[in-house]
Amino acid sequence: MLTQESRENMGRQILKSCRQLLLSKYISETCVEKATDEQLQFVLELLAEEIKRREENKVKRAIKRANFPAYKTFNGYEYKTVKLPTILSKEELESLDFVAMKKNLVLYGPVGLGKTHMAIATGIAACQKGYKTKFFTVTGLVLELMEAKNNNVLEKFMKSIRNLDLLILDEWGYVPIAREASQLLYRVIDDCYERTSMILTTNLEFSKWGNIYTDSQMTAAMIDRIVHHGYLLIFEGRSYRVEHALMREETAGIVPRTKVIS
Repeated sequence: MLTQESRENMGRQILKSCRQLLLSKYISETCVEKATDEQLQFVLELLAEEIKRREENKVKRAIKRANFPAYKTFNGYEYKTVKLPTILSKEELESLDFVAMKKNLVLYGPVGLGKTHMAIATGIAACQKGYKTKFFTVTGLVLELMEAKNNNVLEKFMKSIRNLDLLILDEWGYVPIAREASQLLYRVIDDCYERTSMILTTNLEFSKWGNIYTDSQMTAAMIDRIVHHGYLLIFEGRSYRVEHALMREETAGIVPRTKVIS
């Protein structure tokens, strides 16, 4: 049999759970007054399960809203192709401290080395921690920016970007972008500066970004805002997709080794 002190303690736990679930404190008061010991324990466990269920559904909704192209995590992720900066450890990366500090990651290297996988895994982890996250390919973001501008809802769209904790931009610099679209993309980078963490994946070194975004001054300002509070992660080695391709045996000696773009 529970002591009165134990019952009151369980009542406080029930009250705390009720507040989390936005339920009346009448439930906890009634339980302490009228419920048996077994009933108190049952109610406490029931409320805990409901809290857990709601949190799981909240994470699922956040992941869906983030619009990831696939579901990938750090479970089993191989870092053998990744050169981390000395001031950023694997543990610090996966703990997402950089998001809390409004810092950025630039994932640079050839295709097939796990840049997008890392970006998605980081985004999934961010959703699980309650960070508002969104994933775009750069081309996809530009299309949405242009559509928002043409429909006179650009400011609303920009506000949704500013409200994020983490913005992931995949395939940065893969295709040239016209001047007007470049200006809109610059607005995104400028709005996120010191407000929202960003992750960029790219196979293009900084010195060649001007060939993609038409305006060298704007490109320089973009780079300055991205790298000011950022980490550069360099990916190098043989493509994971080539390494694990079903045609690997048939293409032996044909598929060249991937090299870091210089």
